[in-house]
Amino acid sequence: MIKERSKVEEFDDIKSGYRIKLTFDENPFFENTQIVKEFFLGNAEPTSTTTEIKWKPDNELVNKIKAKSTQSGDSTPGPRSFFAWLSDNQDASNDEIAELIKDDLWPNPLQYFLVPDLDDGAEGGLDEEGGSENDENAEDLEEADDAGEEHED
Repeated sequence: MIKERSKVEEFDDIKSGYRIKLTFDENPFFENTQIVKEFFLGNAEPTSTTTEIKWKPDNELVNKIKAKSTQSGDSTPGPRSFFAWLSDNQDASNDEIAELIKDDLWPNPLQYFLVPDLDDGAEGGLDEEGGSENDENAEDLEEADDAGEEHED
């Protein structure tokens, strides 16, 4: 749903702020094709603004989640949604998600994409005998390499 044209742009004066531009395909939830969250850091008190999300009728996800938790009687706040973060402009100085996107995710997305799934015991975990599957694979490769080598006597 988020397109490759999404990007993080620093302002001309890097210390004054940055913007996160998210470009979307047409979707059943909102009309926007681009949503921008800007952070103005040069002021005494950092601020942020976000493009208003134009939700399609009956698809405002943030309010649906709030309504569900209210109906279930659950007063403990659950995980915050991406769109709740996107719409929240109250405390730009403590926006850890924006900093993570700008400084970590945006410049090096493969570190997140290529990380093995820690819940999946099939890759890189310990086998039943306590050894690492990767160690066994390395041994197999070494044996295959040794078998294929020509030795000069």
